[in-house]
Amino acid sequence: MTLDYGKTLNLPETKFPMRGNLPQREPMIQKRWEEIRLYEKVQEKQANRPKFILHDGPPYANGNIHLGHALNKILKDFIVKSKTMDGYNAPYVPGWDTHGLPIEHAIIKNKGINRHEISIPEFREMCKEYALQFIDKQRDQFKRLGVRGDWEHPYISLLPKYEAEQIRVFGAMAKKGYIYKGLKPVYWCTSCETALAEAEIEYADKTSPSIYVKFPVIDGKGKLPHDSSIVIWTTTPWTLPANVAIAVGSEYEYALVEVDGEKLVLAKELVEKVLKEAGLADGYSILQTCKGSELEHVIAKHPLFDRESRVVLGNHVTLDAGTGCVHTAPGHGMEDYEVGLAYGLPILAPIDNQGKFTKEVEAYEGQFYLKANKQITADLHEAGRMLHEAKTDHSYPHCWRCKNPVIFRATEQWFASVDAFREQLLKQVKEVKWTPSWGEIRMHNMVADRQDWCISRQRVWGVPIPIFYCKDCNKELINEATIEHVAKLFEEHGSQVWFEREADELLPEGTVCSCGGTHFRKETDIMDVWFDSGSSHMAVCQQRDELGWPADLYLEGSDQYRGWFQSSLITGVAVKGRAPYKEVLSHGFLLDGEGRKMSKSLGNVVDPLKVMEQMGADILRLWVASVDYRSDVRVSDAILKQVAEVYRKIRNTLRYLLGNLKDYDPVTNEVAYVDLPELDRYALNKLARMQERVMQAYRNYEFHVVFHEVNNFCAVDMSAFYLDVLKDRLYTSAPDSLARRSAQTVLYKILTVLVKLIAPILTHTADEVWEFVPGATEESVQLVSWEPVHTEWMDDKLEKKWEKILEVRGEIAKALEEARKEKIIGQSLMAKVDLYPSERVHEILAQTPELDKVLIVSQVNLHQPGTEAPADAGQYEGLKVLVSLAEGEKCERCWTVTTDVGSDPDHPTICARCAENVVYFLDQQE
Repeated sequence: MTLDYGKTLNLPETKFPMRGNLPQREPMIQKRWEEIRLYEKVQEKQANRPKFILHDGPPYANGNIHLGHALNKILKDFIVKSKTMDGYNAPYVPGWDTHGLPIEHAIIKNKGINRHEISIPEFREMCKEYALQFIDKQRDQFKRLGVRGDWEHPYISLLPKYEAEQIRVFGAMAKKGYIYKGLKPVYWCTSCETALAEAEIEYADKTSPSIYVKFPVIDGKGKLPHDSSIVIWTTTPWTLPANVAIAVGSEYEYALVEVDGEKLVLAKELVEKVLKEAGLADGYSILQTCKGSELEHVIAKHPLFDRESRVVLGNHVTLDAGTGCVHTAPGHGMEDYEVGLAYGLPILAPIDNQGKFTKEVEAYEGQFYLKANKQITADLHEAGRMLHEAKTDHSYPHCWRCKNPVIFRATEQWFASVDAFREQLLKQVKEVKWTPSWGEIRMHNMVADRQDWCISRQRVWGVPIPIFYCKDCNKELINEATIEHVAKLFEEHGSQVWFEREADELLPEGTVCSCGGTHFRKETDIMDVWFDSGSSHMAVCQQRDELGWPADLYLEGSDQYRGWFQSSLITGVAVKGRAPYKEVLSHGFLLDGEGRKMSKSLGNVVDPLKVMEQMGADILRLWVASVDYRSDVRVSDAILKQVAEVYRKIRNTLRYLLGNLKDYDPVTNEVAYVDLPELDRYALNKLARMQERVMQAYRNYEFHVVFHEVNNFCAVDMSAFYLDVLKDRLYTSAPDSLARRSAQTVLYKILTVLVKLIAPILTHTADEVWEFVPGATEESVQLVSWEPVHTEWMDDKLEKKWEKILEVRGEIAKALEEARKEKIIGQSLMAKVDLYPSERVHEILAQTPELDKVLIVSQVNLHQPGTEAPADAGQYEGLKVLVSLAEGEKCERCWTVTTDVGSDPDHPTICARCAENVVYFLDQQE
């Protein structure tokens, strides 16, 4: 009889594909998720579980997603899915931030319109359509990443209900006295023509003039002679027209220096440095010195105009740079402003919204402030007031939207008083758990040092500040009735109603000012967009039934300590008395493979949409899991290819497991733990320990630990050892034999634990595997929970024993590799090994069950300790090894070389063991 022995093998067979083809298969999997309404089913199943609320920080709806978006959303998905599988009800409501300057700029640029030539409602409608268009795009792109969420019901900051709650947050803060209007210097972008908050400022290098200017003394108060001049230093000549004072440090020593026929006043410690820079270091003499406190109230003359400049004392004066005499313009700097308040100085800011000088300064009226620098310095030279002029490169604040330099400019703005509840804010910072831990220090310092929050913007695409002014007395009108009335109008019509109706139509009927006036006008400023997103905890977490307040977790990039984390903290503490989050987790920024910041000019930007198109979302997700995201992270094509190789190993492990479970029924075929061979129990020990570490890593948000644990388990513990050793038992044993069923029992347990552990990360692959898991009943692996760790599988004694066995096995593997290189053998099953161990190693090997199978060789001779080894035996750690060709013939079925091939005349080409199994197979076929 002719028999195909290949058909009598228990070869792995599964419909689970070898290759992932993720770019093609993932969209099909996602379509199925939508068809079965997976998000809703998960929420229904977890409805009675403890809640875990991760509140989504809203991305801005003005373009396709970039890799930073992908990193952020994937991390959130890891957390939401792992929390769900860990027994929590973890809804995820995604959101979008939709107001602000970038969309205004995009509309103006793309449509080529003049904003001032079309109506505000019409322009706002264009902005709304633009934002909604990109929400749809980004929604599809986030879903393509495999992120599970309530995509059909996101929160959007332009929706009426959201805007209404934002108005109520503003009203609650106003009721407590935290909202006020004030004239003080704020960051002002002359390009965007609006005030900016600290969170909207970024720093970049800038080249500026560096000038030393002489202010002639006109009243020295008995401390300075009439023919002396106080020297100041500035890098902003354009602010000199607003100068009203000179600040000195009260405890510093100041010198009257005679040089080149002039008498100059400056800090004694800086005399040498300043005069050297001015080319006057030779031949000067110090005539007298005095403390800065003695110079208070000295009067100098403005170097350009016919007005006085008074000497005042300032704690902000340092000797780090300049002259120790600080040019003071309260309209153009916060420290100057505070000194000005203390001394009752006038606040001059003769610059308009576009950065041009006003008629207050006739000499420069209409000139852009930067261009005026040139004329101002020329006028200083002509007046004989310039001591020295140069250039300097320094860090300078820029608008993070248009990237242009900003100015400090005193204007009337609406502010949220941080100082009024700063101590409460700092106390709440301590109550929050910050990861990384330095987040607490960073937030504490930011809150401790920040000025009051300028919340008004001179734009139109945003939520209006709900304040009215009496036309008769110009007094502000804001109270509970007006706030709630406006909130209800917004709830019904959206904030567009503010721009479509007159003030009287927006107020409760019968509204009367305290002066008796009945006619009002509306505030024209809108709120800072950080107030929009900073109100989300109230507009979303508190309003949606499936969520809760405070949120358990906020997770965003580390730039949000000055942004969303902080604005949310301020509004939360102001309105509710506590932080709106229990824990804050931040991630770093993206770098290329060489550690450089990503930029289009360098050509090193990685596009997540292209990565998904070429490699699949699961590769991108696995990369996110591979990095310690709490610091800056690197990514490049080469790094992604390395990640793809790790993915291939994990996928092949899963395919091996599935392939060998085709005929396994977990109900009828399971072998009890006590009946499992020692090697199988060791594998379960490794599985349980890996599972415990992985689940703890998920709970600590340490996804890189999950990555390394799973990769090591699949590549080292499984592929390189257990699964390799298991092949003989799985493929050649009788299908129903205890040896094979025990192996399948372990493979099944490994598969079910592993597929659930990787589901939050390799979310598509896990669901694809789940289709083929024997006995799986749920429609998706995302609908099941993690199994409790089987601590009874953890066996310290067994683990120590097998770790020693594997250590020796590694040494023998070296000998086999040497023999392969010398062409003594081909595959390891061609080998016979003679082992000459030390007593320690002999004790280990003598206790190893089925040593030939563990070593994957055909024959093993274990010699007693002290037996002399042949001269050509290789020397290894604790033993000598002689590798030779195994004796006998190669079995056609199991490939083992043995002397009993052909012992069954009916099967002349296979060994006795295989012949026995083939007879069993044939009997089963009959």
